[in-house]
Amino acid sequence: MVNKIEHIGIAVKNMDDANVLFEKMLGVPSYKMEAVESEGVLTSFFQTGNNKIELLVATNPESPIAKFLEKKGEGIHHIAFDVTDIYAEIERLKNEGFVLINEVPKKGADNKLVVFLHPKNTNGVLVELCQEIK
Repeated sequence: MVNKIEHIGIAVKNMDDANVLFEKMLGVPSYKMEAVESEGVLTSFFQTGNNKIELLVATNPESPIAKFLEKKGEGIHHIAFDVTDIYAEIERLKNEGFVLINEVPKKGADNKLVVFLHPKNTNGVLVELCQEIK
């Protein structure tokens, strides 16, 4: 079951500049910066009320974010949904015909298990499912 939008991920070229911009825009500082080595990214999270923004910058030229920036430039990269049981959601969505980029949840940023749905099945939107690691 999808509970809520967990965050919106935004690909950026320069984390320092983006952090300054979003801090000015949102009126709050980043509450957490974290490297996710397996994805080749550095993340920075902002929260206002129940809403979160994740900024993503590539840490190596082969990372998915580096490739996204090269192809599309800066902008919205993905939308993440919080789920109660990520394993049940994987099975449910596979049975509904969705293609997952990774069928086994992996550790993502902000203490989450994550899987991604392929944008070819989601009207061009990269969808992330995430569940808090307990």
